[in-house]
Amino acid sequence: MKKVIIITGASSGIGKSIGNYLTEKGHIVYGTSRKPEKYPKSEFTLVKSDINKKSDILDLVNYVTTNEGKIDVLINNAGIGYTGPVEESRIEDIESLFSTNFFGPIEMIKNTLPIMRKNNSGLIINITSIAGYIGLPFRGIFCASKSALEILTESLRSEIKDYGIKVVNVAPGDVKTDVVSRRIDSFNDKNSIYFKKYYKTWKSMNEDVEIEGIDPLKVSKLILRIINKNNPKIHYVVGKPLQKFSIILKKVLPDLVFEKILNKFNKL
Repeated sequence: MKKVIIITGASSGIGKSIGNYLTEKGHIVYGTSRKPEKYPKSEFTLVKSDINKKSDILDLVNYVTTNEGKIDVLINNAGIGYTGPVEESRIEDIESLFSTNFFGPIEMIKNTLPIMRKNNSGLIINITSIAGYIGLPFRGIFCASKSALEILTESLRSEIKDYGIKVVNVAPGDVKTDVVSRRIDSFNDKNSIYFKKYYKTWKSMNEDVEIEGIDPLKVSKLILRIINKNNPKIHYVVGKPLQKFSIILKKVLPDLVFEKILNKFNKL
C-alpha cells in the first residue's frame, strides 16, 4: 500500500537516499530541509522546516495532513555529528547537538502521534547510530545523543502499544555521505593534552566514512523492509560486519576487557 511518509533532514545523505528510494517504490514522501530552494531537482517534495523550531514542526505536520489527510510513517533522520574531548566540549555545542539529535525528534513524535492515533496505525523510525551502543573516545557527546534516542524508543513503544503505532530504531554504522563536512569538530586548542590522540582518532574517523563507509542505499532498503513488516523489531543495525560485531562483543565480554580492546583499536 502507498504510504504517506515524512523524513527529516532529507536534502542530503541518508535522508535523501531514503526519500529517493521510497519515492521510487511508489510512496508519497515529504522531506524536510532548511533551504529546499537549493534542491530544485529533488525527486520528492522538500518542505522548508527546521527541526529545532517548534513552529516549523507544527507547520510541517499541518501541511502534510492538509494535503494527504494522514501520516503513515515518520522517519526521524535529521542529525549532526560531533567530535572532541568531553572536558573541552563547549556546552553551547552540546546543547546544539542534543537539540537536533534528541529534542527535535521528540517534538516531531509529539506532533505526529495524535495524527497516527486518530487512524489507529502508524510507524515511527528513529535513525540512531551504532555509536549509540558504545562510548567511543572523542565521540562521547554524539554517542550520548544517539543512545538517548535508542532508550527513548523503548519507553515510547510501551506507552503507545494500544494505539496501533510501532516505533523502531535503525542504527547505521559508517555510511558514505557528506556527514564529515557538517560535523562539529573541536579543534580549539592544539596545545591541549588531548590533541595528539584526538587528531589521530579524527583522521581515522574520516577515513572510515569516506573510504570504508557503506552505501546509503543499504540503509534505504532496510527502511523499506521495516515499513512492509506487520510487526517490526525494536532495534535494527546496519553497517560493516566489524561494527555490528562490536555490539555483540560489548554484551558478552567483561566491561574492562571490552574497554581494553576498544582502546587498542583506537590506538589509545
